Amino acid sequence: MTPFARTLALSAALLAAGGLLSVGLPAVSSAAAATTTLCNSQTAHVDGGTYTVENNEWGSSEPECISTDGSTGFTVANSSIANSTYGAPGGYPAIYRGCHWGACTPGSGLPIQVSKIRAGTVTTSWSTSQPGGSSDYDVAYDIWFNQTPTASGQPNGTELMIWLNHHGPVQPFGSEVARNVGIGGRGYNVWFGNQGWNTVSYTMTTGTTSVSNLDLQPLIADAVRRGYISPSWYLIDVEAGFELWHGGAGLATKSFSVKAVGGAAVASPSPASPSPAGPAPSPAGSSPDMSLQAISPDAPAPGTSTNVTVDFKNNGPAMAANLTLVTEILNSAGAVVGSQSQAGQNVAPQQTLNESYGWTAAAQAGTYTIEGLVQDSAGKTLERAQVGAVTVQ
Repeated sequence: MTPFARTLALSAALLAAGGLLSVGLPAVSSAAAATTTLCNSQTAHVDGGTYTVENNEWGSSEPECISTDGSTGFTVANSSIANSTYGAPGGYPAIYRGCHWGACTPGSGLPIQVSKIRAGTVTTSWSTSQPGGSSDYDVAYDIWFNQTPTASGQPNGTELMIWLNHHGPVQPFGSEVARNVGIGGRGYNVWFGNQGWNTVSYTMTTGTTSVSNLDLQPLIADAVRRGYISPSWYLIDVEAGFELWHGGAGLATKSFSVKAVGGAAVASPSPASPSPAGPAPSPAGSSPDMSLQAISPDAPAPGTSTNVTVDFKNNGPAMAANLTLVTEILNSAGAVVGSQSQAGQNVAPQQTLNESYGWTAAAQAGTYTIEGLVQDSAGKTLERAQVGAVTVQ
């Protein structure tokens, strides 16, 4: 996941409509090496389930998809994302190993406590193809640390990014705090900011299309020395992908690998199987495990439009049928000043349904709360959570 994402894991609640929440999974082809197309927030297990590829279009509602053949590569098949390069990117199509928002890959060797990371403990290789043209993007690792060994939602430690390269006038979140720092035999500029969590970014002073056996220890140690990561925290996830501000079609990961030594085994879901032809309600009395995630939009001016996006994820084993998914915007007094409902939603296990709401910002400047609600077909609220905020300025 990328910056500007906020998550709240919710406790399990009985869903009379059955099941949990998720965005439609891509169709699974019977062909051994068939190409799978992933759009919105869809994911696919690759390399026998060792890695997960995710489209993760979290900050735009424009058409954008990636394709994968089941190997550790993927290609941005199309992208109409056109975000301002002075704000947040529209998406982060990526591949990862570890635990992303509670979705874990098996046998990753993660988590590993930061204090136990030595030279050679965690290494990674990544080969990319980077077209130019008018596209604006970065080519970056997104590496997450949590204060405890597991996280069901967004990690509560630090996000460490490593920019291999970028195209166009884009830059990391926060401010540049150091230039031309030699780390692990490479030169980096260092950026830091806090958006509810620490984000530290290391941008290579000489861009590249690939790295081989990149040792993460020197970069992690540098972030610890700067006070951005605690030695008691845990490395839980290593991702690699492309933050897209504008376009990006043709960007590709040709190969990717992460090797971790000495970490703990992480419980992970088995690879997803094809969804049934029709929604099957969950057994009576079952307790679904729901999580909602809000994507903080760019700060709008009063009266202008901004996209407020909430992801509704079904963490459980059964289909959720005929649900209404609601996004609400509340002012400081708790009054609803904007809302959008999507009725009749059927969501499969271990999937995430991405709902984007084009909210016309209130006339009064200030911070407004984003809430997500899950209702049954009768309008009864099954889940409600404050999942983010938007600032009108």
